[in-house]
Amino acid sequence: MRVSGSRGGYGALPSVDRVLNWRAVNDLSSAYGSTATVDAVRTALDDIRKRISAGENSAALCDPNTLTRDVSVLLAARFAPALRPVFNLTGTIIHTNLGRAPLAAEAITDIAAAAATPTNLEFDLASGRRGDRDFHLEDQICRLTGAAAATVVNNNAAAVLLVLNTLARRKEVIVSRGELVEIGGAFRIPDVMQRAGAKLHEVGTTNRTHLKDFATAISGKTALVMKVHTSNYEVRGFTRTVPEPELAKLARDHDRPFVVDLGSGMLVDLEDFGLPHERTARETLADGADLVTFSGDKLLGGPQAGIIAGRADLIAKIKRNPMKRALRLDKLVIAALSATLRLYENPDRLRELVPVLRLLTQPRADIAARAERVRPAVAEALAGMASVDTVPCKSQIGSGALPVDLLPSAALAIRPAGGGKRGGRKVAVLAAAFRALPTPVIGRIADGALLLDLRCLEDELGFLAQLDALDLAGLAAP
Repeated sequence: MRVSGSRGGYGALPSVDRVLNWRAVNDLSSAYGSTATVDAVRTALDDIRKRISAGENSAALCDPNTLTRDVSVLLAARFAPALRPVFNLTGTIIHTNLGRAPLAAEAITDIAAAAATPTNLEFDLASGRRGDRDFHLEDQICRLTGAAAATVVNNNAAAVLLVLNTLARRKEVIVSRGELVEIGGAFRIPDVMQRAGAKLHEVGTTNRTHLKDFATAISGKTALVMKVHTSNYEVRGFTRTVPEPELAKLARDHDRPFVVDLGSGMLVDLEDFGLPHERTARETLADGADLVTFSGDKLLGGPQAGIIAGRADLIAKIKRNPMKRALRLDKLVIAALSATLRLYENPDRLRELVPVLRLLTQPRADIAARAERVRPAVAEALAGMASVDTVPCKSQIGSGALPVDLLPSAALAIRPAGGGKRGGRKVAVLAAAFRALPTPVIGRIADGALLLDLRCLEDELGFLAQLDALDLAGLAAP
């Protein structure tokens, strides 16, 4: 339907060329480029046509200031970074969907330096010849784990894949049935083995596996014995697993490698920081493992990477695998991981310098005090449309690390007023309003409330400064 009369109709629409000649739009073209600006003007005019057709006032829509603002918004959205900072108030500290571990300041500095200039990534400065990019990390890893050699790939899934493809292609890998796990993104150990060209030989039962199960399974077809961290779950009750030293001895007696996938992995004893114990790479190798694999971006607090450490002869075979090139690290990840590993060589300052450890070890009293500081401002921003209370809660470590261990924390519990039968919808609207803030706030919904676990809130001022931008229109709707 064509709209006319006082509304002006489609005749009020300016041409694309006319809009482009407006001074303010011309400035946008200089900033964003002519192609993108033309696209934005056309998109804005198409939107206006639809709104005029729906009966809106064409004169208001076609006002130069309004139209220029619309074009500016479209361009800003098009050129905004794809990755946006968020406030992780979910209560999951190492959150896979939110980028896992925040990096230490030293790692960020080294990334920037490596990004800005050419580096000796694969160049031996002493000989003037081509070098090996593992050189920048291997000595550090060996010092921290006690390994004879090490190599690094782009994540721990790749580490497991590469180890299996190198050492067990067309042969069997013996694994306890209780360790055939699936982790995030449908990553399943049996599927990885299949893709690596290895054949799974599962032994034991879901809850109990004995040394004799492994011993009976070993044959001429066996390539290696493997132990896998159960990651996101834990079996309790009537259970039995074979201790690693016993498996290591069995494998050694049959001249087979013993490989342990630690999953998250760690380089120091977390009990020193008041946290539950997680086996370290050093412990695992000392107990007889020939190879250990673990992540760089989980408990370690570094960038996404998969570390393989252990026997020098096995590492040498792995590095000769053509797949290694496809899975290698770039210079930015190497810079960040090397900086992170340097911090572990000074364990006395780890809590201070590694953000993940700082977040994991915060006392609940400090988090509760933070909640009381920010609660009044949150309540004021909600203008009586929701109640805000400080409540005790539990944080989880996340990313498969210590899956059943929870950390005492404190949260803001935000409940929409007059929820009634529509309470669930209103909580969802409230969560969406916080996600729509300039720096999105990500919480979790539980017990009819939006919970903002404040363990990971380190920028209180930044969080509070944007609360005025909360759009509460959805809460006001009947």
